[in-house]
Amino acid sequence: MKCVVAGGNVKVLGRAVHSLSRVGDELYLEPTKSGLSLRAVNSSRSAFASFLFAPLFFQRYEAGGPPPDNELFRCKVLMKSFLSVFRSLPSLEKTVGKCLILLKPRASRLVVQLHCKYGVTKTHNLAFQECERLQAVFDTQRCASSLRAPARVLAEAVVHFPQTLAEVTLGAGPRGKISLQNYVEDEAERSKMMVTELFLAEDEFQTVAVAPGSRITFCLKEFRGLLTFAEASNLPLTIHYDAPGRPVIFTLDDAVLEVHLVLATLSDMESNLQPPTANGVSHLPAPTDDFADDLESYMIAMETSAYEEGSGVPPSPTFPLRTPRPAESDAEEEEEEEEEEGAVPGTPPHKKFRSLFFGSVLTPGGLSLAPTQEVLAEDSDGEY
Repeated sequence: MKCVVAGGNVKVLGRAVHSLSRVGDELYLEPTKSGLSLRAVNSSRSAFASFLFAPLFFQRYEAGGPPPDNELFRCKVLMKSFLSVFRSLPSLEKTVGKCLILLKPRASRLVVQLHCKYGVTKTHNLAFQECERLQAVFDTQRCASSLRAPARVLAEAVVHFPQTLAEVTLGAGPRGKISLQNYVEDEAERSKMMVTELFLAEDEFQTVAVAPGSRITFCLKEFRGLLTFAEASNLPLTIHYDAPGRPVIFTLDDAVLEVHLVLATLSDMESNLQPPTANGVSHLPAPTDDFADDLESYMIAMETSAYEEGSGVPPSPTFPLRTPRPAESDAEEEEEEEEEEGAVPGTPPHKKFRSLFFGSVLTPGGLSLAPTQEVLAEDSDGEY
């Protein structure tokens, strides 16, 4: 794979990397005929982001390797390593005229060259690991509610919330207004805490098609990262969401760029007691005990509610939500404390948010999954 980014697009690429760094610790690169895809997922599998740069975005784009094979190769690198190349965005705009990204599978190196002014060339040789394809499965067409607004409107709205705030609630308010409010877990503590709630008028949005009374709660950290990119790129942001507990999907569309951010939402007890009606989640045969044991390390009482957009991939298995039980012994309380200590900052708690599932597609000649089998994204070693 070889691509050349020139001019102002170098800074756009740098902004995309900064946005992805808010999501995960690893960056997945996948060159395709449709363009170069950059993806990231967090450790709890509750947040997924994808940036697809079309071939027209590049001055030169070669997805495959050298002839005659022209084999497509996907890999992942440490986010910190790749982010260090684009650390200073103002410097990129002022000094860098061209960026070369070259993938060398035989040398196990991802080469990133920055061609700067006065003939200075900065070369970064990054180690990478071959991996499978990472893809969240979702379908925006099945979402009951959608909003579209200039990124500036939403950015000015979230600025009223503190940087330390973990979750925010988006809802349909009275008279067509859209509300944003900081999430309070314990209603009994609500009177003792400062609650910030603001309303956006319907005319501030380009399109509004929401279910009356609908409300979802999601993480604010990853959302801020996408808003920063969208505002700098002057692109409108579209929000697709459904019932609580089902993923919320943020999209950006441009002639040479396609962006998706998928976040898990907080589930409520009422939606858990009702059969799923949106996104058409079907109940496939229960997984084996071994698979359930592996799954337990990533999530507790979460379910899938997403599809790969436009691909027609069958739904993932749905795992029943567990109801909290009173502690029967001190040992159980200690185990719960250990689970909470292992939580990722800025990520929804496992016991209350539902995780996303990701389709896993192996390279040609490798192990293939049946169409009805959707698993969590795996490492190249095949371990969860």
